[in-house]
Amino acid sequence: MESLDYYEVLEVTRTSDKESIKKSYRKLALKYHPDRNPDDKEAEERFKLINEAYEVLSDDNKRAVYDRYGKEGLSGGGGAQGFSDIFEGFGSIFESFFGGGGMRTKRGENLDSLQELHLSFKEAVFGCTKTIKNTYKISCQKCNGTGAKDGKLQTCSACKGEGKTYIRQGFVTFAQTCSVCGGAGMQKAQDCPECKGKGFESKEESFEVNIPEGVDSGNRIRIQDRGHANSKGKRGDLFLQIYAQDDENFIRDGENVYIQVPVFFTSVLLGESIKIPSLRGEVELKLPTNAKDGAQFVFENQGVKILNTSSYGKFVAQITITYPKKLNTEQRELLQKLHESFGNESAPHLSALEQCFAKIKSWFKN
Repeated sequence: MESLDYYEVLEVTRTSDKESIKKSYRKLALKYHPDRNPDDKEAEERFKLINEAYEVLSDDNKRAVYDRYGKEGLSGGGGAQGFSDIFEGFGSIFESFFGGGGMRTKRGENLDSLQELHLSFKEAVFGCTKTIKNTYKISCQKCNGTGAKDGKLQTCSACKGEGKTYIRQGFVTFAQTCSVCGGAGMQKAQDCPECKGKGFESKEESFEVNIPEGVDSGNRIRIQDRGHANSKGKRGDLFLQIYAQDDENFIRDGENVYIQVPVFFTSVLLGESIKIPSLRGEVELKLPTNAKDGAQFVFENQGVKILNTSSYGKFVAQITITYPKKLNTEQRELLQKLHESFGNESAPHLSALEQCFAKIKSWFKN
């Protein structure tokens, strides 16, 4: 993984703009965040690399150096962050996502946690109550969350307590977070025997959450005081990231819902009314005699409830006109009679293309 190109790490191209890079970073950081991948070393390393890549590609100066000289131009470190600093950076994602600063300890750790919540199409549209099983971390009381034996820390040998190291490249000097102490300026002398140097222990809990009507994939629900806990027992917030399943009949686009309705061509010609299923029962669809294939018919306020409002989206029926695959003798005779009964109207191509016919004939007169 170490040899991967930063653009490959973030799944973007070298021509991607900053917004595209930021969007991809958010998606990948959420996917590989340690809270969603407990005890998964591979995910943890991937998370570190994603943050390392983003720190470089989100900075115009560092990106320019990287594009020209590669990782060597950044002295091999590529702006690598320590793991506690990664949590600090990830906290800013929560702030931009949820509009508020996540609770952090003085060491910069983010106490907010993230969990996926998968819902069926029906649960997302109509709301439901779900039982959440939550694993959270609580700071080790023995070492006060430092991970060090008896909580004793010493000045970092790599950065001499500054929390940053400096790299000079030509006329430019880059400052980067110390990879040894994560920017804290201090490091453990010995691992805490109670938590094995992790600084926390894991606990489990279960509780019910009311999921509001109208949630969709990409929405996040904030549950206060269900995140990780610091050494004083104060907890951050738990965020539930929603993943709503698709439906085999209904197609959802935000608050609007679509359904594909196959109709036989004679039903259109005769202007029939047909009953079709909607989210909340049956609705009647009156087919106009001039309806075209792919025509859409809108039912207002029959879609999904718009979050934080009392309004509903649209329910849209899109018709697909179908024709018989083959005709028997009787059907062919009847259709021929119907065709002939329209007279000149049954051959619109003749009058529409009359000038074109005349032009082509004139080409060959000589």
